[in-house]
Amino acid sequence: MCDKTGPNAAKIGQERALCVRERPLRLAAADDRGRPSTGTQAPRRAFLRQSLSVLGAATLATTLEMFLGRSVVGHPPVVPGYGPLRPMKDETTGLELLQLAEGFRYLSHGWTGDEMDGTATTPGGHDGMAVIASDQNGVTLCRNHELESWHKPFGNDAIRYDARGGGGCSNLRFDTITGRWVKAWPSLAGTVRNCAGGPTPWGTWLSCEETILGPGDLDRGKDRGYEQTHGWVFEVGVEEARPMPLKDMGRFVHEAVAVDPATGYVYETEDRATAGCYRFVPNERDKLSSGGRLEMLKAVGAPDLRAGSRVGQVYDVSWVRIDEPERVRTPGTTDDLGVFSQGKARGATTFARLEGCWFGNGFVYLNSTNGGERKLGQVWQYDPQNERLKLIFESPSRNVLDSPDNIAVSPRGALVLCEDGRRVPTRLHGMTPDGYIFPLAANNIVLNGERNGFRGDYRSKEWCGATFSPDGRWLFVNIQTPGITFAITGPWGEGLV
Repeated sequence: MCDKTGPNAAKIGQERALCVRERPLRLAAADDRGRPSTGTQAPRRAFLRQSLSVLGAATLATTLEMFLGRSVVGHPPVVPGYGPLRPMKDETTGLELLQLAEGFRYLSHGWTGDEMDGTATTPGGHDGMAVIASDQNGVTLCRNHELESWHKPFGNDAIRYDARGGGGCSNLRFDTITGRWVKAWPSLAGTVRNCAGGPTPWGTWLSCEETILGPGDLDRGKDRGYEQTHGWVFEVGVEEARPMPLKDMGRFVHEAVAVDPATGYVYETEDRATAGCYRFVPNERDKLSSGGRLEMLKAVGAPDLRAGSRVGQVYDVSWVRIDEPERVRTPGTTDDLGVFSQGKARGATTFARLEGCWFGNGFVYLNSTNGGERKLGQVWQYDPQNERLKLIFESPSRNVLDSPDNIAVSPRGALVLCEDGRRVPTRLHGMTPDGYIFPLAANNIVLNGERNGFRGDYRSKEWCGATFSPDGRWLFVNIQTPGITFAITGPWGEGLV
C-alpha cells in the first residue's frame, strides 16, 4: 500500500494535489456506472453536438456499429474527433505515408538504415519511445528497437551489455522551433527485444526487455549465443546508458513502465497471455539502481480480469510482495513464470496481455491488448492515491479498436492508443479520460523502393511509441516496420487531444 501515514505523507499529498490541480478538465470522468459526474453536462453536451454534426456524414453501417458497440458493452459510442482521415504527403519524402485529418502535417525521420551520428546506422524494430528532455530549442527522445539479433550490436563498447544482443535504444533530437529533425545517435546496445518502457520524472528512459533468454537458452529451437542474462529493465539518459540491468525490478517478459512522480514508484506490465501488473518501490527515490522491492497487483475479489468485467466497474487494490524478483521459472518447471507464479501464490490478479502503461491525470493507464469478452482490448485506469482499479474501455469490435498496444497521455489529458491488430490499415486512436474513442491517424505506407530499398505494403504494421512534446504541439510516433519515426503537428489543442 502507499505510505499515507509516514513522514513523507504530507509531501506526497501536496504533490498529488498539485498534479490534480494542474491537469486539464476537458471532459470530467464518468462515475462508476459510466454516467457523467455532477457538473459535467455542459461540456459533455458541447462535445456531443460537435461529434454528432460529423457523424451525420458517416455511413449507416458504421453508425449502427458504433451504437451497437455501446449496447454490447455498455459503453459510449465512437466519436469522430478531428474529422475524416485522408492520405497526406510526408514533408521529408513527399510520399503519402499517413492518413490524417485536415489541418495536420508531418515529417518522417530515422528510417531503418538511415545513418546516425558516429558509425552506426539506424536499426529496425522501432517500438516504445518518449520525450526525456526538453529546452527552449527542442526535445530529446529515446526510442526502443525490438530486435533479437543484428549483424552486430550498434553503438560502442561503453553502452553495450551483451555482444550478441541486437536490440537497444537510439536517441533523437527535434527542433520544435523550426520543426525539423536534427540528429540521432545510439544510446543503449547489446540488449534483446526492447519493446516498450517509459519516461521518468527525472529525465531518463526505462527500456524493457520482452524476453527471459540467457546463455544456453533456446529461442524457437535456436541457441542465439547470448553471453548475458536478459529480461531486465535498463535506464537510459540523454547522452547514453550505463548498460546495467536493474535486477530488483524483476526478470520477466517486460513490456512498459510508468512512474508516479509523487512517490517515485514504478509500475510495470508483462506481455503474456497470463500477465501480472507489478509495482517497484525503490529504496531511494529517483535512484532505481539503489534497489527496492517488487510487488504484484491484487484486485480484491477478482483473481482473473482477462474478461468478465463491465465498463465502469471498480476494484479495490492491494499489493503482494515478490520475494525473488530474479527467479526465472516456477520451481520444478521449464516455464518462464518465475515472478508471476510467486504473485499468484499470494492471490494476485491475472490480466490478459498487458502492454501500454503511462502515468497521467493522476492515474496509471494500462492497455490490455487482447483483454475483454471479444479479446480486442481493454483500457484500465489505476488510481494510486485511493488504490482502485477501473475499466474505462473495452473494445466491442475490430472496427472500433483492434488490439491497443502502447499508450500515452497528452499534456491536455487525453489518451493516445497505438493499434497492433489484424485490421488494415492499423490506426492511431485518441480517447478522452472517460472513454470516448476517436480516430487520429491511419497507416498508409506502401513502398516501391523509394527509401532505403523498402518494397511492400506495410499498412498492417503496428503503431508504437506515441509521445507528445511538453507544449503539446508535436506528437511523435513510430511505425515498427519498416521502421519509421514521425513528428505530427496540427490543431491538437482545438480538439480532444
